[in-house]
Amino acid sequence: MVLDCQQCGAHVFLSHTHVDHVNGFAFFKPAYHAGNRLKLWNGHLLRQGRRLQQVVDTMMQRPFFPVPFDIMHADISFEDFEAGDTLQPVAGIRMRTHFLPHPGGATGYRVEFGDRAACYVTDIEHAEGRLDEDVLRLIDGADLVIYDATFTEEEYVNYRGWGHSTWQEGVRLCKAAGAKRLVTFHHEPDHDDEFLDQIAAQLDKTMPGSVVAREGLVIEL
Repeated sequence: MVLDCQQCGAHVFLSHTHVDHVNGFAFFKPAYHAGNRLKLWNGHLLRQGRRLQQVVDTMMQRPFFPVPFDIMHADISFEDFEAGDTLQPVAGIRMRTHFLPHPGGATGYRVEFGDRAACYVTDIEHAEGRLDEDVLRLIDGADLVIYDATFTEEEYVNYRGWGHSTWQEGVRLCKAAGAKRLVTFHHEPDHDDEFLDQIAAQLDKTMPGSVVAREGLVIEL
């Protein structure tokens, strides 16, 4: 998740540092341009006795990558916090955070600006048979919830312990919390466009106005 501020540069908020969420950073062209300012945030590593800069340095070392982190010429800084903290990275923007159940941990975010709120909740493994009270508080009344919907409920029984959830659980959480709109996210790679179109039709019928995330999607609150 990125907040772009002309005065203070771009703020990049990571849910966690599993490879599928961070391997694109080494190819992020703005990080190579002098004059750009980036601040990377993470909320799960301190629990493991680690810091984000250490992880990025390791990721950009041989044999994983041909050139080191210091080849990036942008002004890059790192901010480690504890999931559960409330952040104010930019004046006027308040961010509540929450630790998510995922192997190694992850961080969920609620971004509040003016009278609008958008939530980013991935990667998370929901508790079967009950709604997560902490997540309900995080997404309470939100205008938009981006939620981990890797599996369908039919598939989920074969993937317990993988750290992911379902679009159906996202609907239940949003309805219980009074959230207005759901965007399902973190699609299972084996779900092709036809499969996702079927989910989109079911999602719109179950929670009208909600959508399946796709490349290039822009939603204005």
